[in-house]
Amino acid sequence: MYGNHSRRVMIIAGEASGDIYGAGLIRAVHRRDPAVRFFGIGGVRMREAGADTLVDAAEMAVVGLIEVLRHFDVIASAFLKLKKILLSEPPSLLILIDYPGFNLRLAKIAKKAGVPVLYYISPQIWAWRQGRVQKIRRLVDHMAVILPFEAPFYQKAGVPVSFVGHPMADLVTVSLDRDQAARSFGLDPAHQIVGLFPGSRKSEISRLLPTIVATACLLHRRFPEIRFVLPLASTLQDEDLTPYLAGSGLPVTVVRERIHDLTRACDAVISVSGTVTLEVALVGTPLVIIYKLSPLTYRIARRLVKVDHIGLCNIVAGETVARELIQDDASAEMIAEEIGRILSDSGYAAQCRQKLSRVRERLGGGGADDRVAALTLELLAAP
Repeated sequence: MYGNHSRRVMIIAGEASGDIYGAGLIRAVHRRDPAVRFFGIGGVRMREAGADTLVDAAEMAVVGLIEVLRHFDVIASAFLKLKKILLSEPPSLLILIDYPGFNLRLAKIAKKAGVPVLYYISPQIWAWRQGRVQKIRRLVDHMAVILPFEAPFYQKAGVPVSFVGHPMADLVTVSLDRDQAARSFGLDPAHQIVGLFPGSRKSEISRLLPTIVATACLLHRRFPEIRFVLPLASTLQDEDLTPYLAGSGLPVTVVRERIHDLTRACDAVISVSGTVTLEVALVGTPLVIIYKLSPLTYRIARRLVKVDHIGLCNIVAGETVARELIQDDASAEMIAEEIGRILSDSGYAAQCRQKLSRVRERLGGGGADDRVAALTLELLAAP
């Protein structure tokens, strides 16, 4: 199927953020060596960068125990497909991007096949199930981590690790001011604009978008001139939103690209937990972070998670720079109260923006794609 090409790389990105990071890595490698061939799991951005995606990331992007069980057949089929390739036509290297439940199982197969493993974007094992670091030490040849405190964690466990910086430090660059950004999307900057960021997984849409829409309805009643914008992730389609937006009567503009310019156009953002909270923070737009899991998954998570925050921007900052409303607290009334305060209290909004500025300070400089590309080529060149 793939022949004996000596520079074949299997790369696995099981959700939208991984698709972004994987695309950046692929392009950085190809700038140095265009002959390296990438294939595996990814989305539209990795395909545009030149990867052959055997499985689309949109089919894999689920979170939570119950949600994974519901998608078990799809995930199992993808795993068996990649396992067969690893054992019958081993690539030169396996690159794993986050997505630990799937990727650590695949790393075990790669170890059996003698395929070296580079893990880019560490699973958040420092937050829960820290014992998995021993499994990583056995299965992974090198960790490329993006948060400063992750490197010492792995060093202490004896795992080869490099801190490469966070790719978002390069990706989040906005030259427009708020009014210019609003006009670029056909929005009147005289109106207050709120971003509705419901996530990139269909399971998040079904679980959280109804609450976000209910919140927007409350805000629209309080601020009649308000406008809403909603970025549509590459893993989703317009019809995924239709059941929730149809009939709401809300003035919502759905946008597929330029999420950072869109964020700059906003006066406030309602965001699910995830990488997007870091993107919003780097732009500097005040936000509230919300999240809900199935009751069983949440009860399990509460016992296992060992960090004070769930929002990545708060984790990076080491403090609360954006309010988090989780599970029962993630009600339309409580979310609307926080967004309403941001919109109506200029002093509070300024305080929020000042706190968010600390996030970029903690991430340091850019260059993550180039550093991981260098590690990739080093592992490919190793005997």
